[in-house]
Amino acid sequence: MTKYPYLLLFFYLLIPTETYSQKKTLLSQKKDSKTIYDSDTTSIERYKNPYIATDFVMFEPDNGKAIPNEKRTEVKVDHDNVALYITAKIYDNEPTKILKEITTRDIFGASDHFAVYINGFNDGQQDYRFYVSAAGVQMDCIATKDEEDFTWDAIWHSKVKMTDYGWSVEMKIPYAAIRFSNVKNKTWGLNFMREIKRNVQKYTWNYIDTKIENPITQNGLLEGINEITPPTRLFFIPYTSAYYQEDRIASDRTFKAGLDIKYGINDAFTLDAILVPDFGQTKFDNAILNLTPFEQTLTENRPFFTEGTNLFSNGNLFYSRRIGGSPITDYYTLEEQIGATEEISNYPTTVNLINAVKVSGRTKSGLGIGVLNAITKKTDATIHDVATDSYREEMVQPLTNYNIISLDQRFRQNSSISLINTNTIRNGNYRDANVSSLLFDLNTKSNSYNLFGNYNFSTVKDVEDYNGYQSALGFAKTSGRYRYKISGDYYSKNYDTNDLSQLFYSNYTSLNLQGSYRIVNPTKIFNSFKAYQYVNYEFENTTHKKQLSIYTTLLKASTLQNDAFEFYFQVSPETTYDFYEPRVAGRYVAVPGYVNTVFNFTSNPNRPFSYVIQPSITNFSETDRLVYDLYLSAKYIINPKLSFSLISEIQTKKNDKGFATIDNDDILFGKRSRTFLQNDLAGKYAITNRMSLNLTARYYWSFSDIHQFQTLQSDGSLIDNTTYTTNKNRNFNSWNFDLAYSWWFAPGSEISVLYRNYVQLSNNGVEVEKKLNKNFTNVFDGNLTNIISIRLRYFIDYNSLVK
Repeated sequence: MTKYPYLLLFFYLLIPTETYSQKKTLLSQKKDSKTIYDSDTTSIERYKNPYIATDFVMFEPDNGKAIPNEKRTEVKVDHDNVALYITAKIYDNEPTKILKEITTRDIFGASDHFAVYINGFNDGQQDYRFYVSAAGVQMDCIATKDEEDFTWDAIWHSKVKMTDYGWSVEMKIPYAAIRFSNVKNKTWGLNFMREIKRNVQKYTWNYIDTKIENPITQNGLLEGINEITPPTRLFFIPYTSAYYQEDRIASDRTFKAGLDIKYGINDAFTLDAILVPDFGQTKFDNAILNLTPFEQTLTENRPFFTEGTNLFSNGNLFYSRRIGGSPITDYYTLEEQIGATEEISNYPTTVNLINAVKVSGRTKSGLGIGVLNAITKKTDATIHDVATDSYREEMVQPLTNYNIISLDQRFRQNSSISLINTNTIRNGNYRDANVSSLLFDLNTKSNSYNLFGNYNFSTVKDVEDYNGYQSALGFAKTSGRYRYKISGDYYSKNYDTNDLSQLFYSNYTSLNLQGSYRIVNPTKIFNSFKAYQYVNYEFENTTHKKQLSIYTTLLKASTLQNDAFEFYFQVSPETTYDFYEPRVAGRYVAVPGYVNTVFNFTSNPNRPFSYVIQPSITNFSETDRLVYDLYLSAKYIINPKLSFSLISEIQTKKNDKGFATIDNDDILFGKRSRTFLQNDLAGKYAITNRMSLNLTARYYWSFSDIHQFQTLQSDGSLIDNTTYTTNKNRNFNSWNFDLAYSWWFAPGSEISVLYRNYVQLSNNGVEVEKKLNKNFTNVFDGNLTNIISIRLRYFIDYNSLVK
């Protein structure tokens, strides 16, 4: 055992301990730019080996195994001044068994797939990935070491053809869809992937070693793209939409028109702008009964804030729903501020966006630059004075500017240093905020070890100005069967990023340990097997009390029949303290230890009928305090065009304890019964691979029934309170129904028709109705809102206009 472990660690970080497999190289030939497709896929055989990508190798489950000759794949790449042209022959000795479910864009489904991965900087950091299914459905994403972002959508062309030998693919990927350095002789990172869905097998052209965490560093090379002159990247996407909305009280008609612009400033940088935004047809939010001290986290469904925003997600400082979200003055604060004879007659739940602009890209030296700016409108609530029967407007959100600047320097093909700044400025005497962050992610050349960390500094200017900071440092082994990670975080008391991010916890120190084991190749029992062990501690900085102490074991496996099992076991063996549930600074409540067990079985999703069963139970050390949860889902693929799925979840909390109210400076908790039930139904009928009908329906019901109030003591304990009698029960119902028709009649151009029906019923201080049928009936007896809308979006290429 060495006497100098830190010196050894230093050398591990600087000196590679493994070597990559040799990178394959493919040459591209220049072709006549007037040719859109080379429809003669047999011509692939006329090329010599440097122009054919073949000899694919299995990525998973049997990593490194050569593809059988009867399932070989052959690919060639051509180019001109406009685009890349990829032609692939995909052999299958059982062509009638090729799966080809027709889905909507970016949904993989039960279908075989072919993909090309392109890295125009060959920096091992980011791929542009383009997939096409055997049914002709497109999927695309921006991939980094940590994730694949399928919210990004590019404009490209593809077609497939079923043949007697299998199937063929042709792609045209315009240079406008990717980014690359402007040098004379280009060398790009390149890989191809072929998925045989019925066998749950993936093969790649250049071997990807699954013992190494980052697959992007293991791409092959594409050469031969020399002295091209890409056209101007300028695109206009005008839209027009019309809405008709009615409920039992009123009706409304709305017409909107606007324009999105995408402009390629140069080969690397792109400007995106939205003028007169329209987000009326985005997916509905899954409303819930939220009794926690924290706001509900909502999924971003607006394309501008999901497409190509990976540069802005560094450091988790950007929660895009802040832009155009709830007003800064909430309903209850406004209610306390108005006069005794006044009431709120209209409170806006969201703030309208005036416009938004983003510029992003990466230089040939690896420097990524991203700038995003958005402006939201001044927003008012309507106040009614009952005594005088007069109305007035009260501002709940001033004119606000949101700004993000991100700099991300990549080097050595697998490491980066980033600097991010977020800024929120509100007009007038309202809260302003600024956050700056420095992050680093350093990897050895062989991707065997990783050193990562960050330092953040926040400034808030409000009634009282305050500053805060956060820092983190971690080290991990990221290759091999056995891996580990150790990290620590520190959050100061006044660290606050909530103006443009979402931060729930602060003023604590954490220590996190993780170890894992995985098999690389299938055994006689398992296709894959992974085991994880986690240990997590958190200490509140002021009192040094533990606010988290958990030990977690996670086992994940898939069988040779491609059914998957997951077992999750978590223990919190001691009392910890919650500093947020009391809703008063400096106060805390004791949380008893618990054991949480979850089991998940997922059947092979490529069968016509597949299902998921996931029961769980949490048992607290307090007598008769339990949580039961059952999650069920099922999908039935009737044929490649038609499918239905159903998801149902029910959770019951017995003798749960949570904040109820504040009475005469006493913090009162409620000992309560809680239940929620959620059912989601989805149906899809694909008329073609570019035209579909989609149905989405969701019913959610939840209640909180308090049977004993308790007073919080200064030591975090709770004692029964027999004097407080105000009813604090809650009963919440939510219904959403969407029926949508979508036709992508040209690349980037769509006609969509949507019928939407929804209602929410929230009853406070009532006797809880615990019969499901009665709750469901009450929903449809409520004031249902009905909306029908039609939207036309048309993609215009400036170069087409010139021609």
